[in-house]
Amino acid sequence: MKNTILLLVFAFGLIHGNAQENYKTYCNPIDLGYTYMIYNSHNDLSYRSGADPAVVEFQEEYYMFVTRSMGYWHSKDLNNWKFIKPKQWYFQGSNAPAAHNYKDSLLYVAGNPSGSMSVLFTDEPEKGEWEATPGILHNLQDPDLFIDDDGQAYMYWGSSNKFPIRGRKLDREKRFRPAKEEHELFNLEPEKYGWHRFGENNSDAIAGYLEGAWMTKNKDIYYLTFAAPGTEFNVYGDGSYVSENPLGPFEYMPNSPFSFKPGGFINGMGHGSTVTGPNETYWHFATMAVGVNVNWERRIGMFQTFFDAEGLMHSDTYFGDYPHFVPTSKEKRGEFAGWMLLSYKKPVSVSSTFKDPEGKTDFSAENITDEYIKSFWIAAKNNDEQWVEIDLENQVEVYAFQINYNDYKSDMYGKLPNLYHQYVIEASADGTTWETIIDKSENKEDVPNDYVELPKPVKTRYIRYKNGHVPTPYLSISGLRVFGKGSGKAPGEVKGFKVERQKDRRDAQLSWNAIKGAQGYNIFWGIAKDKLYNTWLVYDKNELEMKNLSTDQSYYFAIEAFNENGVSKRINPLKIN
Repeated sequence: MKNTILLLVFAFGLIHGNAQENYKTYCNPIDLGYTYMIYNSHNDLSYRSGADPAVVEFQEEYYMFVTRSMGYWHSKDLNNWKFIKPKQWYFQGSNAPAAHNYKDSLLYVAGNPSGSMSVLFTDEPEKGEWEATPGILHNLQDPDLFIDDDGQAYMYWGSSNKFPIRGRKLDREKRFRPAKEEHELFNLEPEKYGWHRFGENNSDAIAGYLEGAWMTKNKDIYYLTFAAPGTEFNVYGDGSYVSENPLGPFEYMPNSPFSFKPGGFINGMGHGSTVTGPNETYWHFATMAVGVNVNWERRIGMFQTFFDAEGLMHSDTYFGDYPHFVPTSKEKRGEFAGWMLLSYKKPVSVSSTFKDPEGKTDFSAENITDEYIKSFWIAAKNNDEQWVEIDLENQVEVYAFQINYNDYKSDMYGKLPNLYHQYVIEASADGTTWETIIDKSENKEDVPNDYVELPKPVKTRYIRYKNGHVPTPYLSISGLRVFGKGSGKAPGEVKGFKVERQKDRRDAQLSWNAIKGAQGYNIFWGIAKDKLYNTWLVYDKNELEMKNLSTDQSYYFAIEAFNENGVSKRINPLKIN
């Protein structure tokens, strides 16, 4: 087998076209041409989605495989992704794909619990040409293929609210024929680990789903990561078991879940994969929930990931859906850019609003700035006369925008050609004289979660979005998010912070004094004072119920306040036994 491998144009302060070059920052959910799925054959309900990302590096470039996407994506920098349509049928309906880079090989396995499976390989993945071994793997849900440094191959799999994650050896020299011995590795323990419980905010007593195994090796330690409790919930996350052997015995990593984003604009961070990126940095790609049309309406998020001195794996979710520096940034890669949300709950006016014929759903303009991806505005008509205007209420510096389109009754299926979004964004200091700062009126790319960083910040008070074209039957936006720096003061330090562990030690009740002028708060927690690796962002509230703790683990908690002008000083951590 030969080397087998497994325009934004800046000018005069404007942004034109569709090429995404020279970005300094990115913003979750990442913008991909997500495929339109069909829920079931009975109601023909379609939805746009991408989930269960398997991201691998090959020859210093990257490939991303995503559930039922009818192809895959290629990137040279982990930021700009180009879709590749394969020349064979193998990728048409695959669930929870697995991929692995082994020396000169990029290997791929598609999840198919109802039949036989093949290991695919290619020497030119950028061309979409693949070959297949005969189908010798059977009935595997959420497979993960891993080949160790010594050439020994392994398969891990499992997606169940009853059965464990399993593993077995594969004979790489005999078309990956599986060994007879099957190893049961671990299962969920919801009575011990609160985040294993089902439901929004882990509120159901029943056990969740254990799924999405992915093996990462770091310094001769094997991290077998897994997802729980369910893809549609805000608390969907990834935890890990660790071992010195690929088949165990495994021990629970005590700071699990290491990949966790229960608050903010878009939630969830489970069923992911970890890849070594530019400059030997680690990045975790994971599944984030939309869940408006169906539970399986999802997006992809990307978070820098680390291994500390004690070997604990942890992902950086601090302001996890705000702008962060791209993986190729020389000094601040992966870090929060410090650009605050300027549009939160600011006054919005629109050209028109569609009324729900059944009167059950609110499609009003306020949904555009409420920082909740499940709510959305719909225009009464879908044409180039529709607009959205946001009053930021003060003169501020605008650095970037994210436009999240919603798929209301899209009635679209598959990887459709000729999908694209066109629009213009204007700025005004007085609401009368307008200047175009983003011109995508000629864009021909599909950008359902479009993120645009300005070439230089713009001082303004008013922002206006003018629609040109969207590919969906309705013009619908769940979030027109404006990022930058406000002109006022950051909030003061939080006072009165309390953490009360409940009789059920998986639960804790948090409260604090509301801070005048604060938009929201970041709650930090971890298993040591210097390991506050998890973050929960909340808006407007001064209390939080957490149900994701481990019964036999002590924790440290801290909090900070934020608004459009900046972030307060973080309080000293509190220890809770």
